[in-house]
Amino acid sequence: MNYIEHIGKYFMMLKQVFRKPQRGRVFKEALLRELEELGHKSVGIIAFISFFIGGVIALQTALNLENPLIPQSLIGFATKRSIILEFAPTFCSIILAGKVGSYITSSIGTMRVTEQIDALEVMGINSLNYLVLPKIIAAVFFYPFLIILAMFLGIFGGWIAGVLSQFFSSIDFIEGLQFDFKPFLIVYALIKTVVFAFIIATVPSYHGYYVKGGSLEVGKASTQSVVWTIVIIVIANYFLTQMILT
Repeated sequence: MNYIEHIGKYFMMLKQVFRKPQRGRVFKEALLRELEELGHKSVGIIAFISFFIGGVIALQTALNLENPLIPQSLIGFATKRSIILEFAPTFCSIILAGKVGSYITSSIGTMRVTEQIDALEVMGINSLNYLVLPKIIAAVFFYPFLIILAMFLGIFGGWIAGVLSQFFSSIDFIEGLQFDFKPFLIVYALIKTVVFAFIIATVPSYHGYYVKGGSLEVGKASTQSVVWTIVIIVIANYFLTQMILT
């Protein structure tokens, strides 16, 4: 199957996904379940990685500033920009693509190969709307909060790492954080996050929904969905940066 056919099937899937839910109570229960699975259970890994990556960024910046003419406040400035512009929205989304994407594909793919989706269709339920729409809403609304948390913990981790290692002073780091602060950069990061969240929810759903075969094919589809989700995120990141910042 060529790429154009996949793209066509993907957008045809989205057309079915964005139909009005048939039962509000059932949809609400599914949405709360997805908020737990896709959002709440991802807080720990994002917090852990953000804190230590922020520390690594600050330390590497400090170690590469050997010229005494360069102010130490540049460390805080570089850490802030690196985390807000790329690490928090893009790198964390790639992590979520691996963690969440494999879960979505395997869960929907298992339902497909065990004929549970066929049973939903027989009962007159729009299976795509029932299975995919709660995942999209949960990801799009929850992931911006995760990315804001990643920004805060990343900068905090950089401050902690530098102060404990005595590579720079707390005053210089905070001065760098305050220097040339542009709130629009946070808006830019959150716009990217919403787009990436939509990709993370829909691309793995597509691979899981249209999988054919048995458990082996579900495993292959999970791997393939993660790869393609990351590829699309990287491509989308390039075009969003071109459109928003230039």
